[in-house]
Amino acid sequence: MSTPTGAPLPALTNPRAERVRKVAQLSRRVGRERAGRFVAEGPQAVREAIAAHVSSGDVVLDLFATPDAAQRWSTELAAAHAAGLAVVLVADDVLAAMTGTVTPQGLLAVCRLLDRPLDEVLDRALAVPAERTTPLVAVLSHVRDPGNAGTVLRAADAAGAGAVVLTEASVDVHNPKCVRATAGSAFHLPVAQGPALVDVVSALRARGFVVLAADGAGEADLDELQDAAESDEGALLRRPTAWIFGNEAWGLSEEQRGLADAVVRVPLRGGAESLNLAMAATVCLYASSRAGRRLPSTRRESR
Repeated sequence: MSTPTGAPLPALTNPRAERVRKVAQLSRRVGRERAGRFVAEGPQAVREAIAAHVSSGDVVLDLFATPDAAQRWSTELAAAHAAGLAVVLVADDVLAAMTGTVTPQGLLAVCRLLDRPLDEVLDRALAVPAERTTPLVAVLSHVRDPGNAGTVLRAADAAGAGAVVLTEASVDVHNPKCVRATAGSAFHLPVAQGPALVDVVSALRARGFVVLAADGAGEADLDELQDAAESDEGALLRRPTAWIFGNEAWGLSEEQRGLADAVVRVPLRGGAESLNLAMAATVCLYASSRAGRRLPSTRRESR
């Protein structure tokens, strides 16, 4: 049977069903950790989850869609079907019960947790893409806001970083708001979460990374580091680099700043008092991305 619009009728119509309840429990960290699963909601996140599943075969566990969304996003769901994934049609109020959002976007994927051991993530970060010459890693220390964390992860992905690390006391990367803020980038980058910052820095240094801490009171000026990178192959930004970004409210402590090779400030030339975490992180990551890019002459020499 189908609806008057031609869409098939949903197979799951009871928002109080046990299957719905189990998905809804994934909105809480304890529920995700217990089940080893998290939720990716909305067409962009689900599209990237399906693409990651097609590549690896072990990302998506369940797919749910409203009838209207199944028609609207038929290409994505066809890719899921080709990868061996079944799509369960659900009523609108069922999807709302699963996500806890007022206006869900009609698509939801239940996925395996993405985070991996720190050593594995950093080893993968050393494999730089063809357009870059140096590895780049973003480290979030005690970052609590899921929107900020997700935006930094998205910026790291866009800047060509090889990994993201969220230290102890940071938000869970699988938090639904964090996943939405990544706009699918959560499925592109290796992510580790939970280690102490001192252990992260030790592991980075063992792999040859320079560790830079972003702080508004830093002694090093980001513009000056970029200028140095234009002419000096040994400049900080030309080397494998890990940026540490601190808590939204209080930044990095003196002890945390002391772990870095340099504390770097983003110069403010206008009347703004400061940049928020996500903005500052984007500026710093792109500074490293520019300094570490593979120039056309370098590409020719490497052939």
